[in-house]
Amino acid sequence: MKMKKWLMTLTAMMLVTSLIAGCAGNNAGEKNKGNSMTEEGTSKSGKPVELTFWGDWGGEGQAQFETMVDAFNKSQTKIRVKYVLQQDMITKFLTAATSGGSPDVLFWDRWRTSLYAPKNVLHPIDEYMERDGIMRDDYYEESLKELSLGDKLYGLPLTVDARALFYNKKLLAEAGIEPPKTWDELADAAAKLTKWNGSKLEVAGFSLGDVGLFNMYLQQAGGQMITEDGKTNFNNEQGKQVLNYWDRLLNQDKVYKVGFEQGLGEGQDAFVTGKLAMQFTGPWMLSTYKKYGKDLEFGIVPPPAGPNGDKGSVMGGFGLVIPEGAKHKEESWEFIKWWLANKDNALLWAKTSLNIPGYKPALEDPFFKDDPLWQPFMETLDFAKVRPKHPGYSVMEGDALTPNLQLFQQNKQSIDDTLKKAQEQGDKLLKDNSEVK
Repeated sequence: MKMKKWLMTLTAMMLVTSLIAGCAGNNAGEKNKGNSMTEEGTSKSGKPVELTFWGDWGGEGQAQFETMVDAFNKSQTKIRVKYVLQQDMITKFLTAATSGGSPDVLFWDRWRTSLYAPKNVLHPIDEYMERDGIMRDDYYEESLKELSLGDKLYGLPLTVDARALFYNKKLLAEAGIEPPKTWDELADAAAKLTKWNGSKLEVAGFSLGDVGLFNMYLQQAGGQMITEDGKTNFNNEQGKQVLNYWDRLLNQDKVYKVGFEQGLGEGQDAFVTGKLAMQFTGPWMLSTYKKYGKDLEFGIVPPPAGPNGDKGSVMGGFGLVIPEGAKHKEESWEFIKWWLANKDNALLWAKTSLNIPGYKPALEDPFFKDDPLWQPFMETLDFAKVRPKHPGYSVMEGDALTPNLQLFQQNKQSIDDTLKKAQEQGDKLLKDNSEVK
């Protein structure tokens, strides 16, 4: 799941100065976390050990990373970290892993772990965790699961995210509708909020523009994408419930039209302009939508439950890992631990980037507790699940499931044919990609 870069706020910039001074001391006060550094942390020349931190976030994202790097560098004298922006980062990383020149710390899209950990290019951190008393309970278990392979953990979560339901407060109030909590309530609300002018859709009640959310709907129907023995698991009653629901919204209630949002023109956000009443999206949109103030009064609720009360959302996010080829693994771990296993530093990251940090104790801060827009995501993260860890999952979803779902939405394929073809093509892709090469 790709993460959008957040705009930095003036508040975050002001916070950096005030929080940096306390960073080193805060590590010492948190069960001695961050104090396992020895004199080995300084090179033989007496100069600080220099670490390279690779990431592919440029622009505002790069500035956010550099804020954290600067804070760490000012918190102690033994290690100096430099952020290096890398385009086509994974390709360069794999090349460096076999030919030398590997970075010391790597910004990591967590779902990649099951693909690349078998290649022995990532360094396990279990011993560091145990030695320094870092508790797994301080992180969402699903995010750690996504950073693991077998019984080994390869990094710590930097961010967590999940989809929730955004709604236009003004449009719902005008229609006398409460935010929906179930599929039926969502469908009823969407039908009342939709406005057609002849054959032209003027206001869509609910967006069905992203077929990639099928996994989330399937969870809400009580299903899961893949069986334990590595086969597709959606050509069944749960999969049919999802597509019957989509058919109801698209073809019976007509709350959406395929291509509606793209047809509004470049730079036109349907939700911002009031042409879309409800949609599933993530916390990465909060800063964008907050910019519009009174012109866009919006609320957020957890995703509505499915027919039998099942809840579902997909957890995504990023992490920091140590490459196996890193020359300074101890120091790399000190940087990661300082950032991702300390409440104050994780909070600094949250306020700088406006992301939900992976370190759960930071979520107890008033910054999150006192802002009602964060709460639905906190609730959703409690039941959100990461994508299946099968190495062929992303290929199966992208090359088998998605094209068939698109044909279904375009009324070019029946429900039964859609699920049958997606299963047949998907099972082959899962089998062909069952082993990492």
